Amino acid sequence: MGPGYSRELTDENRRRIQSTGFVISVCVCVVLSGIFVVNIVGDAGICGIDLDSRINPNNAPIASLVRLPGVGLSRASAIVAYREACMAGNDRARAFEDCNDLQKVKGIGPKTAEGLADMVTFE
Repeated sequence: MGPGYSRELTDENRRRIQSTGFVISVCVCVVLSGIFVVNIVGDAGICGIDLDSRINPNNAPIASLVRLPGVGLSRASAIVAYREACMAGNDRARAFEDCNDLQKVKGIGPKTAEGLADMVTFE
């Protein structure tokens, strides 16, 4: 051990070690959060819908409809209510033939309907 060496840590050295540990843990959290986001977006796509599994508003439950961008719980409920009203008394009737028919639901305008075109099907 050389001159001036002390086994005890000074307050300044403790603060320096704590600061370095804090910076390292923040960096690790940021990196792990970035990895998490990349995995979520990569697995689910930006809007969370694979084009192979398009949603049919003529029979989709509310839980599926809320996955569509721009369609929250209230719009999904309105779609189901409109569908049920159209289909009442006629089991073979379809409420929606294409995306333009979605505009008949309160709260869905031309831009929303156009944005949903690639994510819905009307079989």
